[in-house]
Amino acid sequence: MPKTVVCKTESKGSFAHVIEVGGHTLRSDQSLDAGGEGSGPGPHDLFDAALAACKSQTAIWYARKKGFPLETVETRIERDDSDERSGTYRLKARMAFTGPLTEEQRAKLLEIADRCPIHKLMTEVEVQIATVPLA
Repeated sequence: MPKTVVCKTESKGSFAHVIEVGGHTLRSDQSLDAGGEGSGPGPHDLFDAALAACKSQTAIWYARKKGFPLETVETRIERDDSDERSGTYRLKARMAFTGPLTEEQRAKLLEIADRCPIHKLMTEVEVQIATVPLA
C-alpha cells in the first residue's frame, strides 16, 4: 500500500512548507541567505537527516537483537555538496556509541550502520520518480 507525504506551502509566496507524514507534522524552509525565513530545515537537510536517523536506529535495532549493552547513539552527517551540480553529493557519517561496549561490538555497529535501509536506498537502489498533477 502506498504511503503518502503531504507538503503544503505555509503562506503565499513563502518557501516555508508544512509536511505531514504518518500523523506527524514537520516544517521545511530555505535558509535566510537562500531567500527563506530559516524556520525549518531545507530539503537537503531533511535528506541528510533521514540518513542520520536510519543509521542510528539501525545500530539500536542490531544492538537489541544481539544483546549489546548500547545505551545511546549519536550520528553526525557532514555534507559536501560542492560538486552536486556535476553529479557528486558527498556525505560522511560520524557515529558515536555509548555504553559498556567492546571494541568488536563498536566495529560491528559501524558495519551494520553502513547497511541501513536509507544508505542502501541512496546508493544501491534505482529510484523512479514521476511528477504528475494532483487530482
